[in-house]
Amino acid sequence: MEEQLQLVKPTSEYYEEYLSYYEEWKHSKEQIVPWVVDKDPYDFAAYLHFLESEKDESLLPHDFVPHSTYWLRRGDGRIVGAVNIRHRLNERLLRVGGHIGYGIRPSERQKGYATAILAQSLEKTRELGLEKVLVVCDSWNTASEKTILKNGGVLESDYTEEDGNVVRRYWIEL
Repeated sequence: MEEQLQLVKPTSEYYEEYLSYYEEWKHSKEQIVPWVVDKDPYDFAAYLHFLESEKDESLLPHDFVPHSTYWLRRGDGRIVGAVNIRHRLNERLLRVGGHIGYGIRPSERQKGYATAILAQSLEKTRELGLEKVLVVCDSWNTASEKTILKNGGVLESDYTEEDGNVVRRYWIEL
C-alpha cells in the first residue's frame, strides 16, 4: 500500500474525523470492533480521558488488563481503523481475546488496511517488551485469518465458546 498510514494516539485534534468513523460503524449495525470504539464519544474529552486511563492497571476493574488504543489514519486525515492493544493477557484473553483487537471502518475494507494496522500494532507490542503476541479471529472470518497469516501468524488451536462460536488462536513471534 503506497499511501501514508500511521497509528496515532487519540487526541482532540481528530474529533470530527473520529465522530465520522464512529457514526459509520453505528449506522452499519455490525458489531463494533475493537470494543472501545463502541463507547459513546460525544463527550470527547471524557472519551479521551477514558482511553488514557485504561493504561493504568490501578484504575481498571479486576478482570481487565492495561491496554492502549490507537487509530489508523491515512495521509489525507481519514481514520480508517482502530486497534486496542492489551499489554498482557489474563485467562479470558488467552482463550478468546488475544493481545490485539482491531477493526476497519465498513466503507474502507478490502483495501489492505487490516494488514497495515496489524503490522503497525506489532511494532507497538514490541515497544511494550513482548516477544510474541496472540491474535485471534472467529473461524468464519476468513479475511481476518488471511490478515493474521500475512503478518506471520501461526495457528496454535481453536477454542469453542459456550455459544458454539469457534475462535482461531494464532501466535506471532516478534
